[in-house]
Amino acid sequence: MPRIPAMQAVVDVLVSEGVDTAFGCPGAAILPLYHAMQDSGIEHLIVRHEEGATHMADGWARTTGNVGVAIGTSGPAGTNMITGLYTAQADSIPILCITGQADSRKLHTEAFQAVDIVEIAKPVTKWAVQVKEAAQLPWVFREAFRIARSGRPGPVLIDLPIDVQRQEIEWDSSIDSPLPVTRATPSPARVERALDLLLAAERPLILAGGGVVLGDASDRLRTAAELLGVPVGVTLMGKGTFPEDHELFAGMAGIQTSQRWANAAFLEADLVLALGARFGDRHTGDLDVYRGNRKFIHVDIEPTQLGKVFGPDLGIVSDTGAFLDALIEAASKRSPVRDRAWPRRIGELKESLPRREDFEDTPIKAPRVFKEINEFYGEDAYFVTAIGLYQIWSGQFQRAHKPRHYQVCGQAGPLGWEIPAAIGVKKAKPEAEVVGVVGDYSFQFLVEELAVAAQYDVGFVLIMLNNEYLGLIRQAETGYEMNFEVDIHYDKIGTDNVKVMEAYGCSGTRVTEPGEIRTSLEWARKEAERTSRPVLVEIMIEREGNAAMGKALDSVVEFEPIAG
Repeated sequence: MPRIPAMQAVVDVLVSEGVDTAFGCPGAAILPLYHAMQDSGIEHLIVRHEEGATHMADGWARTTGNVGVAIGTSGPAGTNMITGLYTAQADSIPILCITGQADSRKLHTEAFQAVDIVEIAKPVTKWAVQVKEAAQLPWVFREAFRIARSGRPGPVLIDLPIDVQRQEIEWDSSIDSPLPVTRATPSPARVERALDLLLAAERPLILAGGGVVLGDASDRLRTAAELLGVPVGVTLMGKGTFPEDHELFAGMAGIQTSQRWANAAFLEADLVLALGARFGDRHTGDLDVYRGNRKFIHVDIEPTQLGKVFGPDLGIVSDTGAFLDALIEAASKRSPVRDRAWPRRIGELKESLPRREDFEDTPIKAPRVFKEINEFYGEDAYFVTAIGLYQIWSGQFQRAHKPRHYQVCGQAGPLGWEIPAAIGVKKAKPEAEVVGVVGDYSFQFLVEELAVAAQYDVGFVLIMLNNEYLGLIRQAETGYEMNFEVDIHYDKIGTDNVKVMEAYGCSGTRVTEPGEIRTSLEWARKEAERTSRPVLVEIMIEREGNAAMGKALDSVVEFEPIAG
């Protein structure tokens, strides 16, 4: 075996695992890795904050399905990554964070920027490890990729003491390859039982969660739904897994991101087949209402997810794609014929229970913004959005037709996610149109990452819904009969976000009339293409507009006039 620098072996592993882009910030304790990355073919983007690096890796991973990579030095670099690790863990996104570390022989002396990042990261990773022996390095990295991809995907962290990085090891990359990842397949008996339940139900519903996206199973979902004649609803993380213009689309049920007609359809269902869904509390709301008298089949790749929120009538451990393959095969042998009355009923609910979006009001009402987005952008555009009223409105009104094209940090909901995530998406799909839907408050959290996009010519559009409020918290405060410390307006126009864009070498425009939205989106698209930099369309919406929400599927409060 030849002797090579240990970090060269690590970089060879990264390349062979399909990593072509990394996001990070070099520092003294990680320089041997950076030295090995030179001329490796891996493009590196210098971030302005390590949290931004993790969210860029996150957006890249959600788009490619591969493991995203974020790199930082010792001490605060690792602690800055914790929010991104938590976000990836919560949404089952495979990313690898690599941190530098002080000399392993000096860790007990409280050396400069020496922190036990492994112990800090363990609660928000699938695996966190410090490498103490240089000979282990390539094997540890191989195992990290395997763990990140296996079962329920998620984040891993590898901590590298500087003295370990500097060593040479015996390694031959020409005979090395990724470790195999096994796929959980379902018990045939349980597939048959699930099919029995589906065929016996009068009003069955398939609930497609994020596991359908992660399992690249959208095509098989459509095949199964059409074969069985069963309508398909989606969770927020499953948005885009089923075409929203399909006759079997049953919308999104929930107590926040939902449609009125989808909630009504869910409540009429007598059986729910949940695929890769966690039954998150902002989807289910009150569990007594959610469960009702209907039966549940829960399919998940992670065994411990079954029964975590409530016990299903039938639990099945499986990759969603493998389950759908088995279900399609079993159903094909029985040639099922489904009465079309139930899909027709859902169509009637969709027609009779819409929400208005055609408002002409000034200040602009939020639903009008999403009407313009739906009409302007094609089905191939990629969208990212984070947390707040703007994201809830997006979930309620914005349409998505393809998997991985609608991305939201659903469970952790970190403010500031959109800009770095959009950078990651655009680097994964350079030719794609990428759009971030942001709030004025979230925009400020990681706004410095605009400099990364400008430096590396990463062009995308940001659509800001600006109410100069912490809007979701203002609405939540109404239950406490207060409006306290949520108003962020000051001076005449508050923060001039267009000037913020210009300070980073980017551009933007402010919109105050609904009739200006379309022309501003047209301008932003052309400007992003011309400059290869982010472009902002800042839309001033009514300051105290509320999004429909409630505590249970049958008691969502509507704050706007109902359509029809």
